[in-house]
Amino acid sequence: MRITIVAVGKLRRSIFNQLFGLYAKRLRWELRLREIEPHNSKNIKEQQRHESARLLALIPNSAQIIILDENGETLSSSGLASWIDNKIQNGSKDICIVIGGANGLDLDIFPKSHLILALGRLTWPHLMVRGMILEQIYRVQQILSGHPYHKD
Repeated sequence: MRITIVAVGKLRRSIFNQLFGLYAKRLRWELRLREIEPHNSKNIKEQQRHESARLLALIPNSAQIIILDENGETLSSSGLASWIDNKIQNGSKDICIVIGGANGLDLDIFPKSHLILALGRLTWPHLMVRGMILEQIYRVQQILSGHPYHKD
């Protein structure tokens, strides 16, 4: 399984880099992080369109696309594990997680997704979310391998 995270902003400049690194080291699945610089525009819609188009260009062709959005579906860790396991059982080898910038994503990107996922109803800093979703991907890996890391 290959996990690709495409995101706006540079994690290496963030205090959240250490959290991401912790779970990146633990993960047995191949991991790729593709980042773009934020598009500076006073027009939020223009910024969203520009950033979304650049993120789309980084998504592997065969990937199952998960878009993170505060208005998405809330799943339990076990629910996410079931969703990913279903994709694996159906032959998918790539999952791509899309994380927008501070102003979110253009609405035109959403129909391209296979899952729109919320990490709860709270709004999180987009750089922090990378570590949070990577912990969940690590947790999914442990659930699917039968490891006791996850407690129901």
